[in-house]
Amino acid sequence: MNDSPGWAVPGPSPSDGERPGASDGQGGTDGAPPQPPQPAGGQKWSAEQPPPGEWSSPGAPQAPKPPPPQQPQPGSGWGSYGGPQGPQDGRYGYPGGPGQWGKPPAAKPGVIPLRPLDLGEILDGAVATVRSHWRSVLPITLVVATVVQVISVLVQKYALADLAVTADPEASLQDLLDTLSGAMTALVANGFIQLIGTIIATAMVTMIFSRAVLGQGSTIGQAWREARPRLLHLLGLTLLMGLGGAALVVVLLLPGILLRSIGLGLVGGLAAVPLVIWLGIKFSLASPALMLEKAGVITSLRRSSRLVRGSWWRIFGITALTGLITAFVSAVIVYPLTALGLAIGLADGGVSGLENGTAATGWAPLILAAVGAVIAQTITMPIQAGVTVLLYVDQRIRREALDLELARAAGLENYGSDPAAPPTGG
Repeated sequence: MNDSPGWAVPGPSPSDGERPGASDGQGGTDGAPPQPPQPAGGQKWSAEQPPPGEWSSPGAPQAPKPPPPQQPQPGSGWGSYGGPQGPQDGRYGYPGGPGQWGKPPAAKPGVIPLRPLDLGEILDGAVATVRSHWRSVLPITLVVATVVQVISVLVQKYALADLAVTADPEASLQDLLDTLSGAMTALVANGFIQLIGTIIATAMVTMIFSRAVLGQGSTIGQAWREARPRLLHLLGLTLLMGLGGAALVVVLLLPGILLRSIGLGLVGGLAAVPLVIWLGIKFSLASPALMLEKAGVITSLRRSSRLVRGSWWRIFGITALTGLITAFVSAVIVYPLTALGLAIGLADGGVSGLENGTAATGWAPLILAAVGAVIAQTITMPIQAGVTVLLYVDQRIRREALDLELARAAGLENYGSDPAAPPTGG
């Protein structure tokens, strides 16, 4: 790891619960207790020495020896707060010693504390980043959402409005094919532009969040310079995941289509839904891994799979809850403006506007719906991307002690070396 937002060097990392230097037969010594220094002359001191100032004279009654402190188990990673699997060294487990419950104390150089995060801390970190770094975050999502919605309005106004020709009984077959072909081309182009805009916004917001975790600010120019080399990789990752999911659905539906069996097709569709969701969560952390570790597409998918392993339901729950919250916020903003636009369209075209579709494709309803979508996407897009980034950070803290690397990158001295000594800023 370096001090840049990349944090980690690409390559194999101990994502399966193994900590660096654990006793794995490969010569790691981080998990072993330190050996006392040996004096000159060949004499060896005992491995157990009394603490300074507590020597007793010969023959004096010996005070009972306190039990030795419990050592962290190599490879156990972060356990639950106060749980039996987490190291009990004052930084990972019980905050005040065994038997005392609560969250362990941790430094907080940025928007999150450097320890395993709960649901509230992840959501609060995402919102806090948007609130404290709004000058960098909101202009990015605002520009992307505006461009996407302007193109979408034009497509709906001209390309989709031409589909009314298909309802004309006097239209020739060639006219119908030309109209459908033009509409499909416009829809595909609009979808591709939305994809590109989402990728650019996600990449830049990811870099801003990576600095916010360290307590550092980031300008739009810095975010663009750091994200630009990874955009093609992120596009490839997004396309691979999308095409892979579509291919999986087609494969499961194909037997029912070939055999013309509605029941078999229904079974394939029902099997495709949970499988696509499972794979989506399994590879949900591939995007931040690709951006922050500078890894390749396939390596990022493998990293996400290892980080999600054993925490699928937790990540699914947080992701689903975030989706519900952002969907609710979007609905509160978009639906009133859309209803107002439809009311204006009905006032202009009357009831006939509902029959021929002009009430929904007029300028007023399209523009008002687009304004609502721009506002909603400007707010919700960085929150969704931020939750994904913080989930990635949280999983690496739990599995790979990333908090130590983040503390060093944030300039905190002696973090994790002495539990009794609070970290100091460098």
